[in-house]
Amino acid sequence: MKAVVTGGAGFIGSNLTEELAKEQENEVVVVDNLSTGRRENLQNLKNLKKCLFVEGSVTDLDLVRGVFKGCDFVFHQAAIPSVPRSVKDPLTTNNANTNGTLNVLVAARDCGVKKVVFASSSSVYGDTPELPKREEMTPNPLSPYAVTKLVGEYYCKVFEEVYGLKTVSLRYFNVYGPRQDPHSDYAAVVPKFVKSVSENKPPVIFGDGEQTRDFTFVKDVVRANLLAAKSGATGVFNIASGRRVSINELAEKIIKIQGKELEPVHSEPREGDVKHSLGDISRAQRGFGFEPRYSLEEGLGLLAV
Repeated sequence: MKAVVTGGAGFIGSNLTEELAKEQENEVVVVDNLSTGRRENLQNLKNLKKCLFVEGSVTDLDLVRGVFKGCDFVFHQAAIPSVPRSVKDPLTTNNANTNGTLNVLVAARDCGVKKVVFASSSSVYGDTPELPKREEMTPNPLSPYAVTKLVGEYYCKVFEEVYGLKTVSLRYFNVYGPRQDPHSDYAAVVPKFVKSVSENKPPVIFGDGEQTRDFTFVKDVVRANLLAAKSGATGVFNIASGRRVSINELAEKIIKIQGKELEPVHSEPREGDVKHSLGDISRAQRGFGFEPRYSLEEGLGLLAV
C-alpha cells in the first residue's frame, strides 16, 4: 500500500513510519514541517527507496493534495501536541490542529483515499470524575488543545457521513516511548523524568502527584493505527493500556529502574491538566482486535537501556 504519515518526523509519527517501512511492498511518504518533529527521527529510514520525506505543513492544502495523490491510507499525526502551549498560544495551536486536519480531510476526499486514521487525544474527556473513560461519555475539553482534537473528531465524522470518506479517530492516552523529546518546555512527563533521573536530578512533579494517568507505550499505539487502518472499523476509539498509575508512583518506578536514590520535588499545578485518566479499551478490542502488549515497567525498562 501507499501510506502518508503527516507529522511523520515526530515522536509517534516516526515510530509509525518505521513500522510501515518494514514491509517492503509498502510505499511511505512523510509530511512534516519540522516544527516539533526532527529529521534524526527518520535516520534509520534514509536509505529506503520507498520512504519519501516531504518538508511542509498540513496547513498548505495544495501541498497536501499533491502528496495524497494515489495514496491508500493517511495516518494523520501532525499537530502541536501540547496542552500548556495551547493555553499560551491558542491561535497557533488551532491553525495547525484544526485547519490542518480539515485540509487533510479535504485532500483525502479529493484524492480518493481509502481511510484516514486521525490521532485524537484523551484530553477531550476533560476532568469528568467517572472512570474509566468511555467513548460514549460527553466530552468536556479543558484546553484549546483538547478542543482542537474534539473538532478534528467531529470533522472526521462529518466527512464520513457527508462525503463517504472512511475515518477512524484514536484517542491516545499518555503515549511514551523512544524518540520522545525531553528537552522541550512542553515535554511529556515520562521523558522529562527519565532525563532528570539519568542526570541525578530529582524529577519535578506538578501539584501533589496524586493525579493518575493511563500510560501507553508507543509500539502499542503504532499497532493500533495499523489495525484500525486495515479493519472495517470507523468512529472513535480509546487507545490505552487500561491501567492507571499516579505521577508519584511513576517517579518512583523510574528512579528504581535507573538504580538512583532521589526524592521528587513538587511544583505548582499546571493549567489545563486533568486530575485522573483511565481508558476503557473494550471498543477497540471489539472493533479491530487491539490489545496492549507492554506493561509500564516493560516500556520504562526499554527507555532505560
